[in-house]
Amino acid sequence: MTRIISGSAGGRRLRTPSGDRTRPTSDRVREALFSALEARDLVDGGHVMDLYAGSGALGLEAASRGASSVLLVESHRGTVGVIRANIDEVGVGGARVQAATVQSVLQQPAGLAYDVVLADPPYDLPESEMSEVLELLLSRDWLSPEAVVVVERSSRSPEPTWPEGMVCEDRKAYGETVLWFARPWAPDYQI
Repeated sequence: MTRIISGSAGGRRLRTPSGDRTRPTSDRVREALFSALEARDLVDGGHVMDLYAGSGALGLEAASRGASSVLLVESHRGTVGVIRANIDEVGVGGARVQAATVQSVLQQPAGLAYDVVLADPPYDLPESEMSEVLELLLSRDWLSPEAVVVVERSSRSPEPTWPEGMVCEDRKAYGETVLWFARPWAPDYQI
């Protein structure tokens, strides 16, 4: 069972797509992820983008915890329907789903600079595609100056190839899951 962990919709259950199209992030990993983001004061009042949204659990968790806006990007039509149902069920404002590939969304001009970008692609997504996504986030001004990009991958996957202008800040492992935290680089940036 996938559910919202905390915030205004804490405890609400989420639908998950049928079959093996998605791999929901475990409650333990989501709690650790949001604890790290909240410690940086990035969620409450922030703008969050959930790429490869699946059930929408990550983005809806952010909305439940007070994000001003959440954009959930998912390309599979059936899964988009599940996300829409979850948005309605959870009942938090500011969340919307865009039915498109991640690359096609990110190739458009950014209408908003996001404070948090959550990228939880299928484990079999080639590293070259993940690199392209990271480059598009940076080159198309999708990120606020203090943004954090979190990439969730299998522990068997290599570290993402960070584009010039983005620096990896941290890596946290939880069994089979690894979270990579990165941010735009600035001349006064210090780890």
